[in-house]
Amino acid sequence: MKYAIIIPDGCADEPQASLEGRTPLQAARLPAMDAIARAGVVGRANHVPAHLPAGSDVANLSLLGYDPNEYFTGRAPLEAAAQGIELGPHDWAIRCNTVTVEDQTMRSFTAGQISSPEAAQLLAACQEELGGAQLEFRPGVSYRNLLIYRGSAEKPAPFSRDTRTTPPHDLTDKSVLDDYPRGPGSDLLNRLMHSSIELFAQHAVNVERRRRGDVPATNIWLWGLGKAPALPPFAEVYGRSGAMLTAVDLLRGLAVLLGWENIEVPGSTGYLDTDYVATGRYAVDALAAHDIVCVHVEATDEASHEGNCAEKIRALEEIDKHIVAPLHAALAARGDYRILVSPDHPTPLRTKTHSHGFVPLAICGAGVKPDAATTYDEVSAGQSQLAFADGFKVMRYFLD
Repeated sequence: MKYAIIIPDGCADEPQASLEGRTPLQAARLPAMDAIARAGVVGRANHVPAHLPAGSDVANLSLLGYDPNEYFTGRAPLEAAAQGIELGPHDWAIRCNTVTVEDQTMRSFTAGQISSPEAAQLLAACQEELGGAQLEFRPGVSYRNLLIYRGSAEKPAPFSRDTRTTPPHDLTDKSVLDDYPRGPGSDLLNRLMHSSIELFAQHAVNVERRRRGDVPATNIWLWGLGKAPALPPFAEVYGRSGAMLTAVDLLRGLAVLLGWENIEVPGSTGYLDTDYVATGRYAVDALAAHDIVCVHVEATDEASHEGNCAEKIRALEEIDKHIVAPLHAALAARGDYRILVSPDHPTPLRTKTHSHGFVPLAICGAGVKPDAATTYDEVSAGQSQLAFADGFKVMRYFLD
């Protein structure tokens, strides 16, 4: 049996007045996803427990079959795993965005989609001026970087599970005054964030960005901290091998911790300009060597963070045409298969941020008896009797 999972990140949404009361999933032309709905079942799942943050870290952990109440420790440790950064028992990983804050308002949580080389230069400046033996600033991809706090039994980190931080993408075009770090260790985080303002102000990277008319990276924003999680390998829990195709370190890190292979796709950016065609082609090729092929696409979530309805619909249609359709066709040609389409969490265009709540799922393939659904969307899912209050149970249902 071969399996495919497609995750259009954050695609679940609300009815839009601009779409005559339809959601983006309803408005988009999605013949491949609708075909899965007709051939199988449509349902819904809640991947984010109410007491946990509505982030892709919690949601994708659940979607991949792990109870976040038991295994979630924070987002940054997952991204550290993607970069091959080992965390000792007393170490903490902290997500370190380069952002643009003007007049105490989050103008851009990506610093205008800053390039990786530019961000690396800014992180190098942080390391030289603010880092040391305990503090390691690690550049990643674009605005997605890390700070590693190296603790020890003698000098433990000042953080705890009670340390509260806010993802910068939850603050787009909002005031940040009430969302600086709070709780244990927050004084250190706030000091580093404040110190980076002066450090970045006249940095050569920002001088050049202003000259080009790009927004500057005004400072770092620290959030999503945690210690290394202890995830049992997927093969031990579910008895299958897997491969992940994504442009996002969070998902790469989850794959590493699950024992899956990460497959890098040229042109996969994690943004609206990603190469959907190449992603679909690489996913089909990966079926030969793996039981499960999982494709995560960030573009739908990015469009929501920007409040861009037209781009969200376009991204959904590209995913449907170039990823879902060829994967389903390749699986059907092999015979014994199942395919699952599901986002991780809702990201409403209205709020431009992740939210708690159910997301629609569609499954078809061997042993799946079709229900009455004919379309894949929130309304169809809401009418289904197939519902998972504990979203991590979807994986067992899908596989077995």
